[in-house]
Amino acid sequence: MIELTKISGSKVLVNPDLIELVEETPDTVIAFTTGRKIIVKESRQEIKNLVKSYRRDIFAN
Repeated sequence: MIELTKISGSKVLVNPDLIELVEETPDTVIAFTTGRKIIVKESRQEIKNLVKSYRRDIFAN
């Protein structure tokens, strides 16, 4: 799971395996394979880096 910050300021844990699309419009919107969408404070690049780090940790163990 990766930790992100919703626009409201609350922290959420997201399963990166369910992310279908990350878009900056200018807010960062994450669309999931479930059809749900959330808006977060992190940039598209920050999310990309978090997902890459998550995957590295998973495959290193």
